[in-house]
Amino acid sequence: MKRRIETALFTRRDFVRAASAGPAAAWLAACGRAEDAGSSTDAEAAIASRGERPPRWAKDPAPFIQRTLNLETRLELVDGFITPNELFFVRNHSPTPAIDPEGYSLRVEGDGAETELRLDLSTLESLPQHTITAYLECAGNWRGLYPELTGTRASGGQWTTGAVGCAEWSGPSLATVLDLAGVRPETVDVNLVGLDSTGFERAMPLAKARDPDTIIALRMNGEPLPADHGFPARSVVPGWSGSSSIKWLGSIQLSTEQVWNANNTSSYVLIGDEWPAEEHAPAQGAVITELVVKSALALPRPAQLAPGSHVLHGFAHAPAGPVSAVEWSPDGGTTWMEAEIVDPILPLAWQRFEFEWDATPGAHTLATRATDAAGNTQPDEPLMNEKGYLLNVPLPHPVQVE
Repeated sequence: MKRRIETALFTRRDFVRAASAGPAAAWLAACGRAEDAGSSTDAEAAIASRGERPPRWAKDPAPFIQRTLNLETRLELVDGFITPNELFFVRNHSPTPAIDPEGYSLRVEGDGAETELRLDLSTLESLPQHTITAYLECAGNWRGLYPELTGTRASGGQWTTGAVGCAEWSGPSLATVLDLAGVRPETVDVNLVGLDSTGFERAMPLAKARDPDTIIALRMNGEPLPADHGFPARSVVPGWSGSSSIKWLGSIQLSTEQVWNANNTSSYVLIGDEWPAEEHAPAQGAVITELVVKSALALPRPAQLAPGSHVLHGFAHAPAGPVSAVEWSPDGGTTWMEAEIVDPILPLAWQRFEFEWDATPGAHTLATRATDAAGNTQPDEPLMNEKGYLLNVPLPHPVQVE
C-alpha cells in the first residue's frame, strides 16, 4: 500500500516535544540494534532452510549484464532521458535485503548530534519533500575497459559502460533530518550506514551533507524506492561517487572527528604512484568524492549496424553539470563533429545527445567527447590507478557495418 506524502513544517523543538508525548514517542527513541531497525532477513533465512539459494536481486535480471551481485544496464535499451526503474543498474555489496517498512526506522546518532533520534517511515514522509533529477554512477564504471585502453587489468567489478543511470528522486533533504537532531558546532563528518548484510557505510563532510540537493530519497521516478535501489530510504548525493548514495539507509552518524572506514581508505580511493597517501591519513591514496565528465554511446559493444543513415544517441554527464557540448568522431578521434544535446538540460542530470551517421560497410571506431559548462572535458590520457576508478578518456566504440 502506498503511503500518502504530507508536508509538515515544524522546528526541532516542536519535533522533540511531539515525540515525547503519547503515540508519537515512537518517533524518538534510544538507538537500538541493527536488527531492530527493519533489517530482518527472515525471508532469506526461510529460503536457506529449504536448501534454496536466496535471490540476489528483487527485479528481473534478464535485461541486464549480470555481474555476480551487480546488474549492468545495457545503455542501448535506454531511449529516453530518464532511466526506467526496471532498467536502472544495481550496485550491491551483498544480496538485496528484504526490509519490512512497518518495522523500519532511521537512527540519527553520534557525538556530533545534540539529540539521538529514531525516525520511522511515516515521519520521513511527513517532512518537507525535495525532488531532484540526478544521475548516479559507480566510480568503477568502465573499469572492464581498462585492458583495451591501457593494456592492464584493474581490480574490481569489470563494468563496461552501464553502471550509470538518471532518475527523479524525492524525499527530505539530509539537512532537514540533521536539523531535527541538532548538529553540534564541532561536527566534522556525517557517516551513512546501510542495513544490507555488509553494513555498507561511507562518510562525507558536514558541508556536503548540508547541500540542499543531498537528500534522503523515498521515491524513484514517482514510485516508492524499489528494493534493489534502497527501499524504504536511501541517500542520493548528486555528482559524487555512487558509493556515497547509501541504500537501505539505517543510520546517520554525526562525528566530531573525521570518519575513516574501508570505503574511504582502501576502496573508493585512487591508489598508485601518482596518488601518494596524505601524511597522517589512513587512506592509501586520494579519496574519491566527485565524479568526472564522461560520455558513452547507447550501443552494444561491439555494435553491428546495417549500411545507411542512422541517428545514434548516447548519454553525457558531469558532476559540475550540465554538459554544454558533446562531440563525436567517426574515425576513433582523428576528426570531431558536434552532436546535438537533446532537452531537457538539468544541472544534476545526464544529457542525452544524438547525431546522424552515414554508415558505410566495414569496420569503424566511433568515439564521443563531452565538455561541461566549466570547460572540463574528457582527457586524452586515462587516469591510472590500481582499481580503475574514474576512467573517462573518449571511449573508442567498435562498430561493424554489413
